[in-house]
Amino acid sequence: MRRLLHMPPQIFRILLLVVGVVTAYLIARYFLTPASFGEYGWYRGEALAELAARAPIYAGKKQCEECHSDIYQKLIKHEHKTLSCEGCHGPGQAHTDNPRKDNIDKSGFSACLRCHEASPSRPKFQKQITIKSHYTGSKCTECHVPHSPLEVP
Repeated sequence: MRRLLHMPPQIFRILLLVVGVVTAYLIARYFLTPASFGEYGWYRGEALAELAARAPIYAGKKQCEECHSDIYQKLIKHEHKTLSCEGCHGPGQAHTDNPRKDNIDKSGFSACLRCHEASPSRPKFQKQITIKSHYTGSKCTECHVPHSPLEVP
């Protein structure tokens, strides 16, 4: 029995260090873990209420259709029918709440390049351009109608 308790001092110190680290971890975990953690899974249960209380920033395609039905009808007949309006125009809840022209993005250039700038990672069927050789103007919408791309303005 005495032989088991008698071990080299470096092993004793390592064991003492391990016990100290584990104890410190358990104490910290006890005081730092929120009370609602694990209530619904591996996150804080209160996080659901916090997220639900946030003001929405995206309106959704149906909201756009209510006021812009003519543009929506054009859109669903062409290549961009699967895209969300907010994918190009940005979050639209503020525009839905207060429909002004200055609270929705209508730049039409960077949104186009996000999908159409030439990249080897994109599928071949998706139309791609090299901006320097394709066009040097300021807006893609000078030559293209984004809601019905085959149409010429």
